[in-house]
Amino acid sequence: MDKPDPLCYPSWAMGNPSRGKSRTPGWFGPYGGRFVPETLIEPLRELEAAYAAARRDAGFRAALDEELRTYVGRPTPLTFAGRLSDATGLRVWLKREDLTHTGAHKINNTVGQVLLARRMGKKRVIAETGAGQHGVATAAAAARFGLPCAVYMGVEDMARQAPNVGRMKFLGAEVVPVTSGSRTLKDATSEALRAWSASSRDTFYVLGSALGPHPYPSMVRDFQSVIGREARAQILKAAGRLPREVVACVGGGSNSIGIFTAFLKDRAVRLTGVEAGGEGVRSGKHAARFSGGKPGVLHGTLTYLLQDDDGQVLPTHSISAGLDYPAVGPEHAELRRTGRARYVSATDDEALRAAREIGRLEGILPALESAHAVAYILREKRRIGRGALVIVNLSGRGDKDLATLLR
Repeated sequence: MDKPDPLCYPSWAMGNPSRGKSRTPGWFGPYGGRFVPETLIEPLRELEAAYAAARRDAGFRAALDEELRTYVGRPTPLTFAGRLSDATGLRVWLKREDLTHTGAHKINNTVGQVLLARRMGKKRVIAETGAGQHGVATAAAAARFGLPCAVYMGVEDMARQAPNVGRMKFLGAEVVPVTSGSRTLKDATSEALRAWSASSRDTFYVLGSALGPHPYPSMVRDFQSVIGREARAQILKAAGRLPREVVACVGGGSNSIGIFTAFLKDRAVRLTGVEAGGEGVRSGKHAARFSGGKPGVLHGTLTYLLQDDDGQVLPTHSISAGLDYPAVGPEHAELRRTGRARYVSATDDEALRAAREIGRLEGILPALESAHAVAYILREKRRIGRGALVIVNLSGRGDKDLATLLR
């Protein structure tokens, strides 16, 4: 079992929210906050103020929109999956984040954060990565804006995501191997936070998902919300109505919160997040936080976490490195608490079968993370209802997973 990590347990907490209310900055109902060592309090306050100012700045927003259009490749298409629809009896539309530059939704967030880093006068950026997509996207954005970049990655993930390690290095980033703990995303995030606490004066930490201490969950959600805004407008134009259900995989939760946000007020639209069921929740080898977890603090935020009775973080397992994380973003925890979104899981085997099906039927090679969302609609097609209009967020492409898929 891993040794206790000082970044997994509260030191300094921000705010004192009223349970069930989400208007206090940094809190989503009872979840969220800022639980970090004192050395990170001022850097986070600096980041919070800088981001608030940037959001109000029309020049910053225009620069971000221009980068999303001309560098990232937005808007991404909403593709009707005709053969997959025939196979399921549903009307399935795919939001094609796999067609962005670098091949996943992560670039929406990294371009925004690196633009902010440059605005703040930071001299370098660091990041953590699991599947490598966030690392590649950070390396690309850093190269785009001329900032040195270091990416922390567990050696377990480096082995199974070797193509992305090569891409990061080719783009000029230093890939820092992490050998502690489970040697996966959790430990890479811990190392990145430690590195930032020692160099925050000139370094910007580009956090990859909608988790961590405030303001990261809100900031990452905002940068990813372009997915949902586009998808909502596109489905109304293409189908003349809103979908019955929006489905996305959930690791930390950035692609899912990005598409869910635009539909939160549409109460007739069901929002479904799909976690990594691994070898099955009963096996203990999974990353289904809502099935096997309970509230706790990890990496600066209070949320749902896989932990034992002593508060020790439990090991996780998923065939997809991007979903192999023991906690989930705090806004997802609140959406589940209020019932606005539901969270289920798909196993490794189901994800592999789904990847094969969408490849055979639609000529699309999905990331194993995204395949979990496809697995859900294949499994639950009868419950969803024949003819129902469903949007699946295809968060990334599967080049990085090809060796696993072929095996």
